[in-house]
Amino acid sequence: IELAQNAHVQLVRFLYCDHSGVTRAKQIHVSHLPHKLNEGLGLTRAQMAMNLLEQLMDIEGMEPVGEIRLVPDPETFSVLPWTPASASLICDQLDHNHLNWGACPRSFLKDMLTRAAQQGIKIEATFENEFYLAREVDGAYVPFDHAPVYSAIGLDLSAQVMHDIVKALGEQGIVVEQAINEYGPGQLEISIRHSEGVRAADNQIKFRDTVRGVALQHGLLASFAPKPFPEDIGSGSHVHFSLWDAGNGRNLLYDPQDPRRLSATGRHFIAGILAHLPALIALTCPSYNSYRRLQPHMWSSAYTAWGFDNREAAVRVVSPFWGREEQTYNLELKSVDGSANPYIALGGLIAAGLDGITRQLDPGAPCEHDPARLSDAERERNHIRRLPTSMAAALDQLEHDQLLMQAMGDLMSRSYLAVRRSEEKAFSEQDTDFEIRNHFYKF
Repeated sequence: IELAQNAHVQLVRFLYCDHSGVTRAKQIHVSHLPHKLNEGLGLTRAQMAMNLLEQLMDIEGMEPVGEIRLVPDPETFSVLPWTPASASLICDQLDHNHLNWGACPRSFLKDMLTRAAQQGIKIEATFENEFYLAREVDGAYVPFDHAPVYSAIGLDLSAQVMHDIVKALGEQGIVVEQAINEYGPGQLEISIRHSEGVRAADNQIKFRDTVRGVALQHGLLASFAPKPFPEDIGSGSHVHFSLWDAGNGRNLLYDPQDPRRLSATGRHFIAGILAHLPALIALTCPSYNSYRRLQPHMWSSAYTAWGFDNREAAVRVVSPFWGREEQTYNLELKSVDGSANPYIALGGLIAAGLDGITRQLDPGAPCEHDPARLSDAERERNHIRRLPTSMAAALDQLEHDQLLMQAMGDLMSRSYLAVRRSEEKAFSEQDTDFEIRNHFYKF
């Protein structure tokens, strides 16, 4: 309240992310903040049954009868640098008993982090985002530049908007580590520092809002869609993560005695992800547009492969930096994109990885080549499977994955499948232009 008063805030946004990956908000006048910090805002149960096309699905338990509460986490308070006299808070969705009502994505992630903590594991993570900046010209989206990848001129062309984005992130306590121009025309990438647990997903919500808001100030639209320009390279939102001993603070992925420094715990966690990955991508690459990106030779991972600094593998073991080997040893899941609800994506990843630890799964030998260039026999010998090539196929895999379905719980799993299947049906009946228009600016 004091921060809001000192910043002369008038309006406060209460944010949540729905099953379709859209960040939604209700807004109050700051004078009501003292009460609403405790009692939250009312939200109809039906709201989480809305899909990407703003259509409400008929889901048992999410009828337009009864309501839940959007209860803000005070630690997520941010004054918004790109819009006047405004601030935001990220919310849990709670029932009248002050507990998760059964379909709160943020609570789902908290539950998976609790599972990890019960095994003495603390999770650190961050989302590494690629995105496009474009202008709308005569009803079409046009990239704002055509600079070569990693080029000095590319940095110059995007310098002002990039500076303003980085500044706005810093003012909200989000530390930028890398800011570059990427392969596609008008495509940029910004990497931010990792955070513990739920804060990593909170930062992803803030990051996307900040980039879009600052871009609008420059007359630009920012798109986190996986493939906003069908003929150009896609955009990922790779998750970098690490496991730490909650007792002694050691990196559980790192083993100085192993020739490649990867611990047995790390191998089990990787194996759990790979075992569930055909279903997990329904949470991490969940949109109809996602499957334009998940193709061989696209650096996005099309197979259940893992490897050391293999950028075509789904799970990459990231080489650490000299002198900080243990501190910087981490894993990267590449099959993640900006259409994902970050709480659901990260929660699903943790559930899968912990299953690998519990069952002591073996990921097999690391893939030392692009898995798409291996023969069918070589892939079969190394247990490398092709990931689902469509949204429908991924949702089928998810529905039959007992571990992920149980982790999500009855109401969340049923509603998530219903919302996503409605999107798949709607987009499969329309053309590419319809798909791009309805994915371009919503994430």
